[in-house]
Order: sequence, then structure tokens, then C-alpha cells
Amino acid sequence: MSHVLPVSSSPSEPPGAPVRTCVGCRSRDLRSDLVRLVARTDDGPAGAAQTAVLVVDVRRSLPGRGAWLHPRMRCLELAERRHAFPRALRLRSALDASGVRQFLVGLGAE
Repeated sequence: MSHVLPVSSSPSEPPGAPVRTCVGCRSRDLRSDLVRLVARTDDGPAGAAQTAVLVVDVRRSLPGRGAWLHPRMRCLELAERRHAFPRALRLRSALDASGVRQFLVGLGAE
């Protein structure tokens, strides 16, 4: 028996629409209302340690494990403070979220 958590529905939401959890505020919302993030390694000079950066998956089609975030600065700050990105993406190291921050600023996020 599977347990389904109720999600508030409004007339504009199609029934059965995909729902995801924001890694920042931990609230559930429609996938279309969230931004998908994936980790990418930065190819530096040979022999140098690779650093992982968070990338916004605008088309929601990049390969790899994804984390979902409301397009709000508050959710990004909560996720960074709680170290939610490495946990959600199952990584051991911290991630550079500066690209995500720039993306949210470009959207005019609060």
C-alpha cells in the first residue's frame, strides 16, 4: 500500500501533475513551479582537483540526479545554510551555487 500525501489543488492544476519538494523550504509544489538543479564538475587544468558547481537545468533534461528549488532567494539561502544540495544530489563535497544565485537575480527573485 503506498501513501500519497495530499497536495492542494486549484482549478488551474491538472490532476496528476508531477509534484516535487523544494530542497530549501521543504514544501511540495508542482514541478513546473520549481527550478531543477544538477551538479557539474568544472574541468580545470590536468591534475587539479575538480570542483562541482550547481547548474540550472532550464530544460529539465540534463543527465544526473537533480534537486528542485523554488525560484526564490530565500529558498536558495535556506538550502545553502542546511547543506541540502550535497545531500539531495548525494555528493560529499560542497557545491558552488553562484551560478544559481545569478540566475535567480536575473529572474528578479526576492
